[in-house]
Amino acid sequence: MLPALLTIAGVHLIALASPGPDVFIVMQTAASRSRKEAFCCVLGISLGVAFWVTLALLGLQWLFDTFIWLHKIVMGLGGMYLLWMSFNILQHALSRSQAAENVESEVQSSAAKAFITGLCTNLANAKAIVYFSVVFAPFITPDMSGGYSAVIGILVVLETFLWFSFVALLLGMPKPKQIYRSAGRWIDGVCGVIFGAFGAALLYSAAVK
Repeated sequence: MLPALLTIAGVHLIALASPGPDVFIVMQTAASRSRKEAFCCVLGISLGVAFWVTLALLGLQWLFDTFIWLHKIVMGLGGMYLLWMSFNILQHALSRSQAAENVESEVQSSAAKAFITGLCTNLANAKAIVYFSVVFAPFITPDMSGGYSAVIGILVVLETFLWFSFVALLLGMPKPKQIYRSAGRWIDGVCGVIFGAFGAALLYSAAVK
């Protein structure tokens, strides 16, 4: 049992550390907003992961294999959300004043909004959809007990929360915030383009598969 859990933890850590919408939204929130908002964003992502891992344990791969149209709808909706996020981030980047000094007061946001943004970003994340329906699926077996499934679920969600909390703490330190204050317009622009690329790729995948 322990070797299997360690394998799952290792695979999940690699998935968490690889670039994707979740990583970029935590980095941007931590650097541009308050620590409280950054952790609310992390909580939203963790809840999204709890949703995906629950579906995976209940048979997400079978569901998508059986109902291909459902997979297309989920990917299409995810792509549209990421494109919408891209538009908003780019719009904010273009409207930023070059002389802006106080980023946290400039961005009108809230803890609740940060939580919802983190949750929706994860639910729309193509990497999460593919990971839990394809990569994570082989670790789920029909004879797996309910207790073991619960341990896997808790492990994956806890690991997600701890990893992104570490990223939020790191990017929320004074130096990264100072860098964002001086180059936030360009950082937001790059993040917006990245979100747009993820969204477009997800819509393309939904259309051709």
